[in-house]
Amino acid sequence: MDTRNFLPSEPLSIWAKVSHFWQKSLLPLLANLRLAIVLLLVIALASIAGTVIEQGQSPGFYQANYPEEPALFGFLTWKVLLALGLDQVYQTWWYLALLVLFGASLIACTFTRQLPALKAAKHWSYYDQPRQFQKLALGVELPSPVPAQEPPFESLRTLLEQKNYRVFQEGDRLYGRKGIAGRIGPIIVHASMILILLGGILGALTGFIAQEFIPSGMTFQVQNVVQAGPWAHPSQDWAMKVNRFWIDYTPEGEIDQFYSDMSVLDPQGEEVKRQTIHVNQPLKYGGVTFYQADWTIAAIRFRLNNSPVLQLPMAQLDTGGKGRLWGTWIPTTPDLSAGISLIARDLQGTLLLYNPEGEFLATLRPGMGYEVNGVNLAIAEIVGSTGLQIKSDPGIPLFYAGFAFLMAGVIMSYVSHSQIWALRVEETLYIGGRTNRAQIAFEKEVLEILGQGVCQNLREDR
Repeated sequence: MDTRNFLPSEPLSIWAKVSHFWQKSLLPLLANLRLAIVLLLVIALASIAGTVIEQGQSPGFYQANYPEEPALFGFLTWKVLLALGLDQVYQTWWYLALLVLFGASLIACTFTRQLPALKAAKHWSYYDQPRQFQKLALGVELPSPVPAQEPPFESLRTLLEQKNYRVFQEGDRLYGRKGIAGRIGPIIVHASMILILLGGILGALTGFIAQEFIPSGMTFQVQNVVQAGPWAHPSQDWAMKVNRFWIDYTPEGEIDQFYSDMSVLDPQGEEVKRQTIHVNQPLKYGGVTFYQADWTIAAIRFRLNNSPVLQLPMAQLDTGGKGRLWGTWIPTTPDLSAGISLIARDLQGTLLLYNPEGEFLATLRPGMGYEVNGVNLAIAEIVGSTGLQIKSDPGIPLFYAGFAFLMAGVIMSYVSHSQIWALRVEETLYIGGRTNRAQIAFEKEVLEILGQGVCQNLREDR
C-alpha cells in the first residue's frame, strides 16, 4: 500500500522554505567578504575601546574620570559608558554577538568558497581541445618532437616530477600540479581564527580575575573577584598557603624583586604542589594562574615587657604620592590611654617611633627593644603581605592553538599552487599552465622545463 498520499506535506514545505532561505539568502550573506570586513573593523574598534577605557572599575571611578561636563569627545560621559557596557567591553552581549557573527561568517566562507576551491584543486582534469590552452596565462604551441604513434611527454613528465609536480597522464594528455598546500593554507587560517574567537568567547563567559593580599603564613581561597564571566566558578576544592613572603633589595635600598613561597593544599590540607613565584614567574594549578603583582605590610609583631608575642595590623598612610608608608598605634597602658605611633617604609626592618605629639623618639629593628612610658617595647617581626593577581581563562589553550595554526596557515598560503597541461594533437604539442601567485617565477620555471626537455628533444629530432 502506498502511504505517501497520507503523509502531511506542510512540514516538508516549511522545511523546504527554510532550506531555500538558508542556501539562497542567509548563507551567501554570511559568506560575503564585505560583511566580514565590516565585522572585523567593528570588533577592532570595540577592542580598542576596551583597551583605552579602564575596565572593571567602580561607578565612582567613571563618574570622576568621565564627567557629564565637559563630556569627552562631546558625548562620552560616565552614563553613556556604563549604558553601553564600555566598562566591561569583553563581557557585553553585543561584543560576544559580534564574535559569534564573525565566526559564522568565517565558517560560511570556508564551506562555500575555500573547501570547494580545495576540492577543485585536488581533482585533476585533462585538456583535450587546443582552444582550452588559449585561456591560460602561459601557453606555447610546438611541433611534436616524437612520432604520433610513440608515447609522448616522457622527458616532460620526468622534468615535472623533478620539479615536485604530481603528474597524471592518459594517452596524449598530461596534467601536473604542485603546491596543494597553498589551497589548504586559507582554510587553516580560517580555522585558526575560529579557534581564537572560541577562546575569546569561552574566556569571557567562564573566566575570572581576582586580587588578594595575603600575609605570610596564611591559607586562603579565592574570594575577592573583581571581574568574572556569567558562567565563572571561582571557588575551588583546594586552597593556597603563603608559606613566606620576602623582598630582595639592592645595595641602594631599592626593591630588586619580591617573592612568595606558595603551596597548593588539597581538601585534607596536604601539600600537592609548592613553588616560589615572582614577577613574570607565576604559579599555575587547576586552570588558575597566580601572579606576583604587589606587596604591602600587613602587621607588626611585638612584646611588651614579658608578654607573649602580640600582633597589630598596619595600615598604609596617605603620603600624597610621595612614597609608601605604613603605620600603627601601639598602646603602652592597659586602659589604652597612652601609646606610641610606629611607622615603617619597607620590610628591611627599620621602624620609626613617635610620641602622641608627633615627636621622633627612636629607630628600631626586629630584635631590638625600647623603653617608653615605663614599658619595654621589643619588635619581633614585620609581617609582609603578598599581592596576588589571580586569573582563570579556560580559553587560553584555544588561543595558543589558534595562533599556532594561524602561523602555519599563513606560511602555507604563500605556497604557489601551479598547474601544467599538455596535449598532443597529430603533429602539434600544446603546453600551458597557470598559478595563483608568483607568476614571474612560474613562467621562468615553465620556460626552463621547455628548454631542458621538450625543446631539446625537438632539436635532437631535427
